[in-house]
Amino acid sequence: MKNYSKLILPVLFLFLSGNSLSQIFSDRDKSECNNRFAIAFEKNLSEKPIGDIIAEVGKTFLNTPYEAHTLEVADKEQLVINFSGLDCTTFLETTFALARCIKQNKTTFDDFKNELQLIRYRDGKLDEYPSRLHYFSDWIFNNAKKGLIKDVTKEFGGKPIKFKVNFMSENPHLYKHLKVNPEFVEEIKNQEQEINKREYYFIPESEISKAESRIQNGDLIALTTSDKGLDIGHVGIAVKMPDGKIHFMHAPLVGSKVQISESSLSDYVKQIKKHTGIIVLRAL
Repeated sequence: MKNYSKLILPVLFLFLSGNSLSQIFSDRDKSECNNRFAIAFEKNLSEKPIGDIIAEVGKTFLNTPYEAHTLEVADKEQLVINFSGLDCTTFLETTFALARCIKQNKTTFDDFKNELQLIRYRDGKLDEYPSRLHYFSDWIFNNAKKGLIKDVTKEFGGKPIKFKVNFMSENPHLYKHLKVNPEFVEEIKNQEQEINKREYYFIPESEISKAESRIQNGDLIALTTSDKGLDIGHVGIAVKMPDGKIHFMHAPLVGSKVQISESSLSDYVKQIKKHTGIIVLRAL
């Protein structure tokens, strides 16, 4: 299929959803989504375990450019879909939503939008900016509550950890919506306090190699961080290579593209000082 993206700018569509807020996507995004569903049908992916579907769908995004702040394109919170540029979280969410659609044999663009909203927002309800699951530890808690994932970290010998998140409420000037809506800051602060009450589990970086044999293809991986006021510094997808080793598929940083790490997951985590360990999530 020819790529005309350099010849014409994609048309952005704004649609009113059931809660009177809009959705933002392009004609190219809709086409890219439907193309992946067509490939999944040809390969009969729906018959595979959900983890294998996640890994296969994730690989269709390899070499997609990293793009920061893709969800901050409008003045009000909206369901933003962008297949052309991804950060680490939108790569994971988009892949996960597509895989869930394929597994359930719900393969229309509307099905995908519904799954993405379910995954991205607290209790699946898109409202104002605070309804988005901004902190990934909150994303884990809420999506486990929905029955979409299971946190298997403790089963792998994970150690207890409590987060002390406050970065968003302490730095509202860094967030477009918080700068212009100071009333949202208090809501975010309340969410942070709820996160800080919970106990999570993580596998310290020094112990990841011992747990790698239990990590499955397509597991969702969250990297804990030492950055002050934050919980998770990076996310991606576990990929089992032909030699049986687990590598890390992710959208790394500005100027790069979606890729699979050259080194194993455990070695990758050790390469960046602020990474302290991992949380392993299994799709249900």
